[in-house]
Amino acid sequence: MNRRKFLVNTMPAAVTLPGFLNGFSFTAFGSSPDDSLTSLFEAEASNDHILVLIQMVGGNDGLNMVVPLDMYANYYNARTNVAIPQSKILRLDGTDKSGLHPAMTDLQNMYNNGKISIVQSVGYENQNFSHFKSTDIWMSGNNTNDRFSRVAKTGWLGRYIETEYPGYPDAYPNNDMPDPLAIQISNTPTVTVQGPILSMGLSITDPEKLYSFVNPFSDYPLTAASANKELRYVRILSEKTKTYSDIIRAAYRSTNNMAAYPQNNLAQQLQIVARLIKGGLKTRVYTVSIGGFDTHKKQVNASDTTTGNHAKLMKDLSSSIAAFQKDLELLQLEDRVMGMTFSEFGRRIKSNASMGTDHGAAAPMLLFGKHVKKGILGKSPDIPADIKTVNNVPFQYDFRSIYASVLERWFCVKQPLLDSLLLKNYQSLPIVHGTPCGLADDIADTNTQSDNMILKMWPNPYSINATIQFSTTGGFTLIQQINALGQVIKVITSQNYAAGTYNIDIYNDDLKPGVYFLRLQNKSFQKVISALKMRQ
Repeated sequence: MNRRKFLVNTMPAAVTLPGFLNGFSFTAFGSSPDDSLTSLFEAEASNDHILVLIQMVGGNDGLNMVVPLDMYANYYNARTNVAIPQSKILRLDGTDKSGLHPAMTDLQNMYNNGKISIVQSVGYENQNFSHFKSTDIWMSGNNTNDRFSRVAKTGWLGRYIETEYPGYPDAYPNNDMPDPLAIQISNTPTVTVQGPILSMGLSITDPEKLYSFVNPFSDYPLTAASANKELRYVRILSEKTKTYSDIIRAAYRSTNNMAAYPQNNLAQQLQIVARLIKGGLKTRVYTVSIGGFDTHKKQVNASDTTTGNHAKLMKDLSSSIAAFQKDLELLQLEDRVMGMTFSEFGRRIKSNASMGTDHGAAAPMLLFGKHVKKGILGKSPDIPADIKTVNNVPFQYDFRSIYASVLERWFCVKQPLLDSLLLKNYQSLPIVHGTPCGLADDIADTNTQSDNMILKMWPNPYSINATIQFSTTGGFTLIQQINALGQVIKVITSQNYAAGTYNIDIYNDDLKPGVYFLRLQNKSFQKVISALKMRQ
């Protein structure tokens, strides 16, 4: 059947039409203005800041990227066939607890120059270890099973952009925002910038080979009421694509990069981003990606574990980010641009017999740029001496706390909008200087204050009953119990407290014997300890 006739004749008005067209994704809901966040919050772009998001596709082995020097014996024991030799680990200024993979010399220099922030053990509760589901969770910021809600189908940055630029797509481009709101260097759009109706961004791979076409839907009459909404959006996407293609091409051609880039795919993507920013685009969000991180086998070379597939990925990531940052400096764009990495999950602590690592839970994230706070937030993962295949890295920080910090301290989003964009309240962390948004900087050493928080259990190991003691600085305080897989299985407490020290008694919790963890969260502080259960 002719595609246009299918759209017009077969789509009832109540049915959503998800799809892709010329770099846009769309879902033509039967919506009204009251259905979106825009109707709740009037917003304008509060600054000209840009975020560059790097997706590490496949699940990055965070333990070999940021190596736990203070847990090295247990780390090595857990993965002798893939472990990085201690003498080869790159040391970082100001810490003897963690170092970088030997292939990451460029990021080592960036860290030492104050332009890298590392957040340890980032993840979420109830990791399901599926590439597709976990990627959707990271991109949407939604970890519920409500697959049918509109919010579940939107991206965390798509919701943000929609509040900054209400009325998209009809009101754009305009004098205040003549450029694409977001650009993804990709063949297809992702959930990250998906708005409630259509993608808030455009997907491109080569600015010189952008779309040039006549709108194939412009001559088809809107006669069937049941398909009018869908066909209207198809027309809009065609028109917007043509308009924005011309704008992108002009910006790209207006400048040449000054820095040298390495010869790899990620570097080429970041080079495009730098040229488009220098070309004058007001685009707020760029996304790029690097694949190959699903390293179940041959992660390293048997003769030298500092080389191999993962080492190549680490070198490409490190050299590409460093070249991009150097370009921003030369182009005098450093003040406007910040970058961040993410991957759908980490890898297991224990390696497998194929010189690889299997799907895991939490892993470190990197933030880079002039305005990130140099340092490592969080402690090295707690690696048991008697490692089991099932053991995973429990998360210290929920990934949406990273998002909250970026939105609040880079894009200057204030409450209550911040909670609405992330679907609930998440703590803001001291990983970005607050000054760009007029916020005070947290000068205190967050790691030291977290270490000083009380979190202990006695007896430990326990069998039937035990007492948990914890301290709080006041306000919302959360204690979760996490199993060996890194999944939250119980919430011990979740409420507001006055500052002080408290005890909670537990009795006959019906948990099987094994390794568990307790995670305490209070403001920007958190602490994770092991809690072992024995047989009765």
